[in-house]
Amino acid sequence: MTNTLAPATTKGRATRERILQAAAEIIAEKGTAGMSLDDVRARTGASRSQLYHYFEDRDDLVHAVINVTIDTVLNAQGELLDHLDSWAGIDRWFDALVQHQTDRQACGGCPLGSLAGQLAESDADARAAIAAGFARWEGRLCDGFSRMRSLGKLRKDADPAVLATATMASIQGGLLLTQVRRNPQQLRIALNAARNNLRAAAA
Repeated sequence: MTNTLAPATTKGRATRERILQAAAEIIAEKGTAGMSLDDVRARTGASRSQLYHYFEDRDDLVHAVINVTIDTVLNAQGELLDHLDSWAGIDRWFDALVQHQTDRQACGGCPLGSLAGQLAESDADARAAIAAGFARWEGRLCDGFSRMRSLGKLRKDADPAVLATATMASIQGGLLLTQVRRNPQQLRIALNAARNNLRAAAA
């Protein structure tokens, strides 16, 4: 979907990364519809030839931003996602999600969810990429819940994939309400419901 040839030089990689970062910032500020290549050029000082050297067109740049956003969302949760095999680990993860929204004064919502709202109905490739990003995120949850089941912390008939999807739905709904109401407690309420749902599947 995007230009798969990575720049061969350190300078080239830095230039591409700078363009990507600028595009991501502009999209966060103005939305995908408000991001133009001229905006990116003005913010980075890159020439038009450089833009088209690293990205086929504007859509290619937007798609690359999606991939970067997915990595950013997952990396921001770091090792917390590696320890979702205990109730304490889940609580630490939930607390970190709420604290992040508190630190941001409840602004911005979920970067991946925001892109979905803007692109899912107008760009099939973008929708597929965002869906793949959510699948990666849910996969980390599913792995943790699978380990919990193996450790006897969840019932044998518990379905980790279903629990992962339900938990993700709570997160996304909580983030949306947090964003529009500017109140991190909306996410806390949603996560409490997610925890209750997980507890219902406890061994």
